Amino acid sequence: MLTLASKLKRDDGGKTGRASGASDSTHRVSIRDRLLTKGTCKANFPDEDKLHHFQLAVSPDEGYYQSGKFQFEIDVPEAYNMVPPKVRCLTRIWHPNITENGEICLSLLREHSIDGTGWAPTRTLKDVVWGLNSLFTDLLNFDDPLNIDAAEHHLRDKVRLPCFEECKTITDTLRAILT
Repeated sequence: MLTLASKLKRDDGGKTGRASGASDSTHRVSIRDRLLTKGTCKANFPDEDKLHHFQLAVSPDEGYYQSGKFQFEIDVPEAYNMVPPKVRCLTRIWHPNITENGEICLSLLREHSIDGTGWAPTRTLKDVVWGLNSLFTDLLNFDDPLNIDAAEHHLRDKVRLPCFEECKTITDTLRAILT
């Protein structure tokens, strides 16, 4: 099982970076913060007077989508943190958990969730950023996809999932998928 601590330990060459006496809770937050500050996520505020509306650029540093750049639009409603932010993917992408229209399947963005992993008032925007970043690495889910065609394509060809951004036309995209 992949854990954030083991990922950091591998990335840091075996050093844990944990201060003696630090609690597990503090350790988990600092691990997540360190992963988010590695340059894989960057926020942009198109209108600096509207802090409730921003864009997030995610550039995965590992996995199928490594070296890609994916834009998300995040709107934080007035009822936040009782309701989750509204998130949409602006980059056309071939992904099992993101539709071609930008809809995202990420449990923590669900207002009501049967399994208890949905939105809770204790969640933060940092959790949303972490979740979106993780969609391209350890939360990539082919078992319960939103984009069934992308998941089936992965099952047929586990080597490569093309990003629509790499292709200029739908014909290029289909050619990339079929080759």
